[in-house]
This record gives sequence, C-alpha cells and structure tokens, in this order.
Amino acid sequence: MNNENLKVTTRTTFQLLAPGAAPAPVEAELVYDPEDPYAVAVVFHTGSGRVEWMFARDLLADGLLTPSGEGDILVRPASDDPERVLVELNAPTGFAILSAVAEDVAAFLDSSYDVVQPGEEDLWIDFDRELQKLVSTID
Repeated sequence: MNNENLKVTTRTTFQLLAPGAAPAPVEAELVYDPEDPYAVAVVFHTGSGRVEWMFARDLLADGLLTPSGEGDILVRPASDDPERVLVELNAPTGFAILSAVAEDVAAFLDSSYDVVQPGEEDLWIDFDRELQKLVSTID
C-alpha cells in the first residue's frame, strides 16, 4: 500500500514564549505518517533550518485536555488562554515553550484519525518491512 498519499500535513504558526519578551512566531508543520502510526512530528522552520521533534500522537491529543508527558516533551492546555495549547521541548542544549492554537492541533489530530483510527495503529505496521530495516542495519 502506498501510504505517501495518506500522510497528513498541517501548516500552523507556534508562538515561542520567553520570559520578558514578546511571543515570537515560528512557522511549523504538524505531520502524521501512517507508516509510523503511533507518532506525530512537529517540524519547526527556524532561521537556521528545520528542527523536527517526534512524539506520540496520544501525547498530543491528551495534552489538549490535561498536562501530559514527562521528560523531553510536555503538552498541556495554556492556563491563561483555554484556546491555546503549550508544547514544552527539553533538550540537552536547552528548552523551549511554544504555544499553538488548540483548535488547529485538534483539527490536525481529527485528520490523522480519518487515516488511522485510535486503537488501530497496530494494523498499519508492516512488520516484515520493519524487520528488514533492522536486519539491514546489522549488515
């Protein structure tokens, strides 16, 4: 099956939040690829290129309603604006807190559910292909 035509991509603008500074817009894409049915990617377009973060689709969905995640990625509703969701990214080189329109994120997730329903992700995994990838890295 050609899953390329089933990929869901939504362009949006996040706001980079920093103490004592006005929010700075960061263009981004939310990407869902059924070849990795449990994951979503956020691709940020920065002055120095593209920065991609991948995490669980469930984490993004849960974070629209309640604080979710631990470690590198936290997603939660914005306490001061119910129409926004916060994504906190932690890396060894630093961290960022970004704000997005919750409705945009929810619409993206709904589009991903049109491709792969929650709970049916395992039906989309091509175990033979994944095994071949593992074997090819050993050679």
